Amino acid sequence: MRMSIDARYVNDHFPGIGRYVYNLIDALGPQLGTHRLLVLHNPALINTRHDIAALARHPNIALVETPLRPFTLAEQRGLPALLRHLRADLFHAPYYVRPYAGLPCPAITTLYDAIPRLFPSEVSARARLLFNLLTRLAVRSSQHILAISASARADLIAAYGIPAARISVTPLAASPSFMPQPAAAIAGAHARYGLPERYIMCLSSNKPHKNLAALVEAFGTLPAASPNLQLVIAGHWDARYPEARAAAERMQIGGRVRFIPGVAEADLPALLSGAAVFAFPSRYEGFGLPPLEALACGAPVVCSNTSSLPEVVGDAGILVEPTATAFAPALARVLGDAALAAQMRASGPPHAAQFSWQTTAAATLAAYEQTLH
Repeated sequence: MRMSIDARYVNDHFPGIGRYVYNLIDALGPQLGTHRLLVLHNPALINTRHDIAALARHPNIALVETPLRPFTLAEQRGLPALLRHLRADLFHAPYYVRPYAGLPCPAITTLYDAIPRLFPSEVSARARLLFNLLTRLAVRSSQHILAISASARADLIAAYGIPAARISVTPLAASPSFMPQPAAAIAGAHARYGLPERYIMCLSSNKPHKNLAALVEAFGTLPAASPNLQLVIAGHWDARYPEARAAAERMQIGGRVRFIPGVAEADLPALLSGAAVFAFPSRYEGFGLPPLEALACGAPVVCSNTSSLPEVVGDAGILVEPTATAFAPALARVLGDAALAAQMRASGPPHAAQFSWQTTAAATLAAYEQTLH
């Protein structure tokens, strides 16, 4: 069978989705058997994170270049025409913004969460309208849906009335590069970013549901026994949501809270490995990849107990309510108990290893074959 996947989302504008698509394709390669996978990509899109050309090392993967860009009217007609030309038997769209009519083959769409439905006050009325309309169109025009956690699957079923048999769970995984790093690599990353020996790290954007202000408030109430301890928040910064910076200024701890939005992908394993604690206060995640990556690197993890996060973290981390009053004592406990921190560092990598891109690829391929037959 000639299956196809839209890899145009492997670009710097979609770091999370791009990571999912790239690692899925790479893991699918050895499992394709007699199938052929057509990887649609646009080389004009800025992509500094992933080597698309390397995917062609798999003999059953063919790279197909297209000038079509995501979010354009041209893709609504051009992508179905391309799939018709390629004689594709199946199309996998890794995002809900995709062609909704005229496809010459069955379609599968990956849906990650239902955030605009669950947190309507955090997005504009226009964004909510578009999300609901386009998600419904994607569901209606897909033969099968992939969700990235059981929690997200339940939310999507409740929000859009998707029959349970039409939606499969294909969990994500940490990339192989996320593993405990040697002392020299950690020291090098500390020097590059000017970090102290002890710091709490959070890898997250600052969207409202990420709840970063609560983490800043929790950090500000920790005992003053560690004056050199810093809170390091790495991830995309959106100026529309200044709440975390405002909390640091209000609590007069701005000098101890570092926001570093431009962290290189290659530096993340060392920064996670060197963290005294990894903290993740998000109120909702479709999957929650950062805490899994932190566990893979051996960082002690304190994480919210909401949505998919218990599925991801399990008993390898400490799960608490996503509030400052719950996070503060949990952070203090790990920081003040060397034996507990060592135990958590040892248990993280084996737990993270239970999630693999090979398993994700196998579940995805099973959904492909189920849809085809």
